[in-house]
Amino acid sequence: MELTHDQSAGAWGADGLGTSWGRKARLAIHRSPGPHNALWYFSQVTGGYARVARNAAIIQLARYTPSLRLKNTLYRLLGMRVAPHASVGLMVMIDIFFPQDVTLGEDCVIGYSSTILCHEFTRREWRRGPVTVGRDVTIGANCTVLPGVVIGDGATVSAMSLVNRDVPPGAFVGGVPIRPLREVKG
Repeated sequence: MELTHDQSAGAWGADGLGTSWGRKARLAIHRSPGPHNALWYFSQVTGGYARVARNAAIIQLARYTPSLRLKNTLYRLLGMRVAPHASVGLMVMIDIFFPQDVTLGEDCVIGYSSTILCHEFTRREWRRGPVTVGRDVTIGANCTVLPGVVIGDGATVSAMSLVNRDVPPGAFVGGVPIRPLREVKG
């Protein structure tokens, strides 16, 4: 999977990373369906309580499963696109509302206790966007990846980072929010 300018809405910032509006361009934004904060209505927008409970049960099982083959099979049951040799560490939390919006590339590694989100609920609206993790990507432990993000092939995200925008291929990024830690190879 090659990350192109088109995939990030044509937006590369001065620091070489995607801009926040590039990520936001991939988000579907909806008003809260009622007078309260949008999370109160999650069952209306996610397919119902039964679907969310099923997703949560499968994801919890996968979080504790040491077998990568079994873990990837469980994720595929949720509709995720998972390459045969993707590696998801213990305690990784995948979005329970929209796991089908996650794509994990070949030989990627998602570190211990990281979180991949495909939704954001706020007071007056909710947002949904796909997350794509490319081939040969390493995401360190305790990272959070926000909805709409594309992480390009061969990129590395250091531990305890907030991935709030696109990461180009080969980049080495980290921090809260992410910033380049080393020049892009290539």
